Amino acid sequence: MRIIHTSDWHLGRMLEGRSRIEEQVKFIDELCTIVEDEAVDLVLIAGDVFDTVNPPAIAEELFYDALNRLSAGGKRAVVAIAGNHDNPERLCAASPLAVGNGITLYGLPKDVLTPSLLAQLNQGKVVRVAAGQGWVELHIPGCPDPAIIAMLPYPSESRLNEVLSESLDEEILRQEYSKRVQQLFATFGQNFRADAVKLGISHLFVRGGMQSESERPIELGSAPTVEVEAMSFGAQYVALGHLHRAQAVKGAPVPTRYSGSPLAYSFSETGYAKSVIFIEAFPGQPVTTREIFLSAGYPLVKWQAKEGLAQVQRWIDEGKDLNAWIDLEVSVTGALNSQDIHTLRRQRERLINIRPVFPETEQIVAEARSKLPIDELFRKFYQDRTGGAEPEQELVSLFLSLIDPDKNSEGYEENGSIKVELHNTESLSHTNGRAEGEIA
Repeated sequence: MRIIHTSDWHLGRMLEGRSRIEEQVKFIDELCTIVEDEAVDLVLIAGDVFDTVNPPAIAEELFYDALNRLSAGGKRAVVAIAGNHDNPERLCAASPLAVGNGITLYGLPKDVLTPSLLAQLNQGKVVRVAAGQGWVELHIPGCPDPAIIAMLPYPSESRLNEVLSESLDEEILRQEYSKRVQQLFATFGQNFRADAVKLGISHLFVRGGMQSESERPIELGSAPTVEVEAMSFGAQYVALGHLHRAQAVKGAPVPTRYSGSPLAYSFSETGYAKSVIFIEAFPGQPVTTREIFLSAGYPLVKWQAKEGLAQVQRWIDEGKDLNAWIDLEVSVTGALNSQDIHTLRRQRERLINIRPVFPETEQIVAEARSKLPIDELFRKFYQDRTGGAEPEQELVSLFLSLIDPDKNSEGYEENGSIKVELHNTESLSHTNGRAEGEIA
């Protein structure tokens, strides 16, 4: 069985008030081409189809067009679940029409699906032969084996309709939440069979995942994360949504991945490669996976014009980053006037932010950073990007050795005057993440 995993489309989302719908249309076109070229049997969409619970009409139209094209008139299976941005009822409103075309839309963790009533009539089409709460069995034309999929849409307390703990202690809340998610997966996984391809799909934050600024937090009191042990429920592959950076979950018992968003939705994602995940699966065998990289979206880049407006003008005249969205930081000695800003925006349509930087501001930031040891800067960065996880000492030592092979962690702790720009630390983490494809 040939499968594509995608998520976090965020249809209707804007960038600083600028529409991204043109890029989202191009992404859907590219995805449909990939699905055809790879002869895909099943498409998994792991939540956050829309950016808001009340998406604009053009976003809904694009979603339904995508479902129609991806399903190929019912010859290809499509499964989409609700993320924290989606309105579950709205996402599933078209389910009665969708099921006849091989499309399963699943909104709430406790919704109960039923088999297709027209199973005998749907020859040559995807058939939902069995289903229940949190699972579905699909027979797909051309596939000798069925797919059984355990599905867990965004599981907040309100959507579960449960109070998971009376305690207000953050650690207890996190533990209870993780246990409940593990219980749900285990229950749904009881429907797996040895003669089927066994898959999981969910929208949640596995502890240790690398975040970016474009993800609005998943909130569950104070306990939004799930332990990796919750992924042990018998699936051969687990498709996750929520984190916008494509990454594998380190320590999971089977391949468990975030496909990431198809477009960069904040300038914190500058340099991220965007992709979908291709999976080939047979019953009872380990799956094989590979990333298929996307080209539909315009890149997001940061310009730091330390030589002032003249440098910005030179870059514009040279056609630098012509098709990119640009976040500009320009060093100036006085305030930017409205005419300067208007001139820049007229010359470069996708120039989003223009931030003046004054010499005294740069000095204050540098002095503040210089007061922290470099290993402490790295620890703070790591915790911010992994939901509070503490980096292992071996990782800290590795980072310090990359900065200066002749220094160890003790040497850096003793020398608080070393100055390292935090954005360089971030860039190193992103580079390692792209190369390794794992959660550190």
